[in-house]
Amino acid sequence: MTTQVLACIDASPYAQAVCDYAVWAAKQLSTPVTLVHVLDKALHTQTPDLSGSIGLGSQELLLQQLAELDEKHSKLALQRGRLILDAARQQIEQAGVSSADDRLRHGQLLDTLSELESQTRLLVLGKRGFSSADAHGHMGLHVERVIRSVHKPILLTQQQFKTPQRIMLAFDGSATAQKSLQMLAASPLCRGLPVHLVMAAADNDTSRAELDAAAQVMRAAGFDTKTAIVEGEPDVVLHQYQQEHVIDLLVMGAYGHSRIRQFIVGSTTSAMICNAKCALLILR
Repeated sequence: MTTQVLACIDASPYAQAVCDYAVWAAKQLSTPVTLVHVLDKALHTQTPDLSGSIGLGSQELLLQQLAELDEKHSKLALQRGRLILDAARQQIEQAGVSSADDRLRHGQLLDTLSELESQTRLLVLGKRGFSSADAHGHMGLHVERVIRSVHKPILLTQQQFKTPQRIMLAFDGSATAQKSLQMLAASPLCRGLPVHLVMAAADNDTSRAELDAAAQVMRAAGFDTKTAIVEGEPDVVLHQYQQEHVIDLLVMGAYGHSRIRQFIVGSTTSAMICNAKCALLILR
């Protein structure tokens, strides 16, 4: 079965960057691109349900008019979705990726991603979508649910594309981080790029030993590797390091603790995503 870079496109300001990152990833992975636009009726239909508040005499006529209005909304959303996909496909083909496909679907985004997951090598989507594009410092409405549900690498983009030149793996020695380390070392996605292995922890012999062992894995895979230990809250000091060292792509594992623990004390993963100033590659 052919695997692909799956790029989620909507009408948000993130769409162009999603296309650019999908092109970059497809070339690195030698993999085709499939563009996906999902029509969620709850988002594109603005007609309220007035059936319980209209008079008996006019109810049948008004319900008919509401149904006709819903149909017009649906047709407009379909036309807009087709235009969005056509423009995105043209952008990708102009960038040198000829094997691009597209899917225009009705329903829920997660249902579509679940259906296509077995064919997906990397999922690319914007940090926020159309309905939450201006909610700076927050994740989009669907992003957290997508990360929890899709068991494939996910590339979250900012609004502007920047060709990755330096990458950073947020490493804490956990099983999740160890798996992320192995995945990064084995993948051609970031091959040839210098990698910074950065641990937010107390600088002691244990931390140093864990970080040095991780660095050996990356160097054995051919990566030019630097290490650093930074003390403080991970979602603060890791972002400081990223900006100070002009890191273009931050790599991290997703949600290493239980759902109950996240609900009670919050999630470092969520905080990292919300505060990120560069693209993020999230590994499961």
